[in-house]
Amino acid sequence: MLTEGQNLQEQKPANTRRVLSSKDEVLKAMVEVARLAKRSITIMTLDLETNLYDHPHFLDAVKHLCLSRSYARIRVLITNPRRTLRDANRFVYLGRRLSSFIEFRNIHEHYASHHEAFMIADDSAIVFRSDSDRWDGIADTHEPIMSRHYLNIFDEIWAASPSSHEFRHLRL
Repeated sequence: MLTEGQNLQEQKPANTRRVLSSKDEVLKAMVEVARLAKRSITIMTLDLETNLYDHPHFLDAVKHLCLSRSYARIRVLITNPRRTLRDANRFVYLGRRLSSFIEFRNIHEHYASHHEAFMIADDSAIVFRSDSDRWDGIADTHEPIMSRHYLNIFDEIWAASPSSHEFRHLRL
């Protein structure tokens, strides 16, 4: 509720966007965004980068979401699944154990030209890198417009992409 003299700008959260330029900054932002999730985490990645998606703090945030919310949903699109399977990523193992919450899909070849990598919590917080081969990017804990834009792109690719049976039956 607004009091006299207040305007809508004062109700909006302070600027939460920050620029990322290193692996450590990306990891810290990913853990922060994952911890904010109340319903869902959406991930588009080249290959589930080792030391990001299998980092213990990230895995703890994902486990907490899945085990504390029966309706939690984590969707992951992977461009290069062979590399992910070769690296024996712990996030893949977690996805196998929590398969009713976590689903992996291989990006359909029609969309293989997408080189961005991002993670979105619910429909508001985002970590985004325009080039998955670089650490440069942004993170924002309250960016619903940008988050929805990339969720729409993700949903289009998700609908066209096959489910990844390799990740379901992996024996690590």
